[in-house]
Amino acid sequence: MKQTFITKITFLTLLFLSVLSQAQSKKWTLEECVNYAIKNNISIKQSELDAKSAAIEKSSAIGGFLPSLNINGSHSWNIGLNQNITTGLLENQTTQFTSAGLNSNIDVYNGMQNQNRLRKANLSLLASTYQLSKMQDDVSLNIANSFLQILFNKENLKVQKEQLSNNEKQLQRSQELVNAGVVPRGDLLDIKATVASNNQAIVVAENALLISKLSLAQLLQLENFQDFDIVDANYPITESATLLQTPATIYAKAKEERVELKIAKTNLEIAERDVKISKGAYQPSIQGFYSFSTRAGYADRVVFDQSGNPSFQPPFSVLKQFDLNKGHSFGFQMNIPVLNGFATKNNVARSKIALDRSKIAFSQQELDLERNIYTAFTDAKGAMKTYESAIITLEARQESYNYAKEKFAVGMLNAFDLNQSQSLFVNAQSEVVRTKYDYIFRVKVIEFYFGIPIIKKQ
Repeated sequence: MKQTFITKITFLTLLFLSVLSQAQSKKWTLEECVNYAIKNNISIKQSELDAKSAAIEKSSAIGGFLPSLNINGSHSWNIGLNQNITTGLLENQTTQFTSAGLNSNIDVYNGMQNQNRLRKANLSLLASTYQLSKMQDDVSLNIANSFLQILFNKENLKVQKEQLSNNEKQLQRSQELVNAGVVPRGDLLDIKATVASNNQAIVVAENALLISKLSLAQLLQLENFQDFDIVDANYPITESATLLQTPATIYAKAKEERVELKIAKTNLEIAERDVKISKGAYQPSIQGFYSFSTRAGYADRVVFDQSGNPSFQPPFSVLKQFDLNKGHSFGFQMNIPVLNGFATKNNVARSKIALDRSKIAFSQQELDLERNIYTAFTDAKGAMKTYESAIITLEARQESYNYAKEKFAVGMLNAFDLNQSQSLFVNAQSEVVRTKYDYIFRVKVIEFYFGIPIIKKQ
């Protein structure tokens, strides 16, 4: 029995360690990073709260069409000489009175302000939805940039480690050549210095990789980011179909797809509604009203007989008094604005200025979008050509370095010139890696403007 218990404990422990190991070794894909950021990013959460606030404003605007309804009631004690509110007589006694009422008001006409407020609330809700979408797009683009930066740093680290391995082999070969008297000992020292320099380059590359991982983890707002890592995805270099389009075509597509213009256009429509709302204050307003009231007293009633002699009788029941003393009042009330210290005139003027600002902002947004698209298109084309040039340069540097190693092996080249050739080769390798991921990101940006999302939205 004891052995069975120990076996179960051991099994559970191994299972826990296995799950923990898998959790720590999890590597994130780009899609997982983007989806996680969209659900947890603070800026996106703030935009979601703005959308909820806009929905509340719409509810308030709808409430403007509904009548107001208020119920009131009171109970009082009167001590000493007071007028009986039921009989109207002055009495020197302690009495109690109960009163109740109901009031209701409704806007019949107020210069179409309620209608325009509702339309403005609908536009504000739409604008907040567009803003949320824009925030999600911006976060997705930032995530993609950080993700590609990690991939670049990983490949750059591989280049540095591979070069260190080659230099260590070259160091061993140089030691053999020095022992054989083919090359001077000074060349061996130069190779040792190159190996030390490679080790420093690896440390720098490792630090750059660590920082890029931390940057993405913090962008995702992960609490446990010490073991964060991404999948070593391989993005092949292919010519994007978007680059076969013209910038004018991409701009025309972006004007239909991009939310920046939709936000600016919606804000323009909101400003137009504000002008109509402020102008509505010039017009007369009509309100319908209704009120109901009743009361009851708890003092004895004074009753006169046929001879005119008074006598006291107990009060009627509260419900009967409420029925006997009830009253109704209803009607319409009109207010015509004549002079209010230029408040309405100034509000209209302010709303017109805000409308002009929105028109300018919309025009500026169109110009910014057009400039950004032409810039992104030019950058993507340039990045492609730069990458192609880096490939050609790398091939040439590879051949030059191989030739330099052959000359060094037979003593026809000193270590300094070999190191120069090697440095140029390593730089060419790093440049290929850099231009590769720069091109990938530039293509992502131009596809983004063309309406192609970073990832497929769920």
